[in-house]
Amino acid sequence: MSSGIAIECWGDYACFTRPELKAERYSYDIITPSAARGIFEAIYWHPGIRYKIDSIELLSPIKFVSIKRRELQKKINVTEKDYKQMKERDWSYYPVSNSDYVTLRNSTILKDVHYVIRAHFNIRRTDDGEVSNPGKVLRIFSDRARKGACYHRPYFGCREFPVNFRLVEEGEATNPYPENRFLGLMTYDMFNDDGNISPSYFRAELKNGIMDVSGCEVLS
Repeated sequence: MSSGIAIECWGDYACFTRPELKAERYSYDIITPSAARGIFEAIYWHPGIRYKIDSIELLSPIKFVSIKRRELQKKINVTEKDYKQMKERDWSYYPVSNSDYVTLRNSTILKDVHYVIRAHFNIRRTDDGEVSNPGKVLRIFSDRARKGACYHRPYFGCREFPVNFRLVEEGEATNPYPENRFLGLMTYDMFNDDGNISPSYFRAELKNGIMDVSGCEVLS
């Protein structure tokens, strides 16, 4: 069973990093379906439902800006001493402050992003056999989105780029920005095959400001 829902989301900045440009981050032109699904899951997550993105509407022009960001360049090896000092809130020896872990990198990110994301959710059985009621799920999600409630603050690709959101009511008209552009191969989602996580891609295209992913061909 499935049911449709839509949210409007916006923010000052966003970064949906192209996987082929990891060292110096360079964002896709628009939010990816997997990042869009993450926003829905941040608002209301349940093991018995699975969100699937249908379309993404662009509501503002695509604008890029270049910045420098401090990023971790390797995993931190936290010792027992580090745990003790973090527990005591003594940050003087916190490993992240060490220059061996932190580096300055250029990032080309999106500015003034604004989308309407349309999706539906599928009901599935949980490990204990529970099956959710689609009407109840829709009501809970709608109530939470109207109130601005979320399990954690959704973000546009990086946690320092928070998302503002609201529910798009049924029958409410939207006004996509009239952009036509072929976006090339874009990350569709990450799939877990017996513990092996692998990405999938699709050929993305904006037509009159709308990227339709409901029937896109997914390439593994």
